[in-house]
Amino acid sequence: MGEDEWLAQRFEQSRPHLRAVAYRMLGSLAEADDAVQEAWLRLSRTGRSDVENLGGWLTTVVGRVCLDMLRARKSRREESYDAYPPDPALSTDAGRPEDEALLADSVGAAMIVVLDALPPAERVAFVLHDMFSVPFDEIAGIVGRSPAAARQLASRAMRRVRGSDPTPGAASVTKRAVVDAFLAASRSGDFEALLALLDPDVVVRADAAAVAMGAAREVRGPRAVAKNFAGRARAARPALIDGVPGLVWTQAGRPRIVFVFAVDDGRVREIRMVADPDRITALVVTPR
Repeated sequence: MGEDEWLAQRFEQSRPHLRAVAYRMLGSLAEADDAVQEAWLRLSRTGRSDVENLGGWLTTVVGRVCLDMLRARKSRREESYDAYPPDPALSTDAGRPEDEALLADSVGAAMIVVLDALPPAERVAFVLHDMFSVPFDEIAGIVGRSPAAARQLASRAMRRVRGSDPTPGAASVTKRAVVDAFLAASRSGDFEALLALLDPDVVVRADAAAVAMGAAREVRGPRAVAKNFAGRARAARPALIDGVPGLVWTQAGRPRIVFVFAVDDGRVREIRMVADPDRITALVVTPR
């Protein structure tokens, strides 16, 4: 077996892991595939057959590629969630071994949305260390910081992911992540992801105008609520409702239904559907 063939074989063995790492960093299977392909190009150009830990070397390369992609995305002021809606593989039986490996440690749409709110270096440090157990010495070289600084990045990211960051606005970020994850799971029809986002006592209440438009007046319980929203809300968009993260459905540029969320401990406790024009007018609805 020639060196090139040997490298290609070793790379294919690492592909599922590399794809999982890249997806966690980027939130898009398409971009993850691009990052993995770039890693292969760099490997084939350098011919690093002498690397003792080729898998670790490739993980480092993918980490650097993803960090560059995240920084470029931020510089273009792209919103990852809007640009890259959840991939079908997250809500269907993918069937391919690499997709199964990707989903084996999946934490759902909620985590992806929360990760999207992190700065690029924090996201890379958190994903590599907390999800894939990469040592801080290696992460330091990827993010261009000292090992101690890389540890701080991962710790700060963990606090934000857990919703316990004491900095102002952290609670709002957490609520926004939950609402955005709810919308993502609803759009993709991911029933299990919806269930994971709902409080055991969740209730959805609709005003008379929303009922007249076909909504149920009241829906109670996680399974009933998840069934009610799975595969729907495709036209809804994220918004701030009186400064609180929620959703809005507009028609001809005007809000027709406003979804007001109550979120406790990272789960949706209540959704109020407001369609009465006078009540909507009384609300401050700001698309985001």
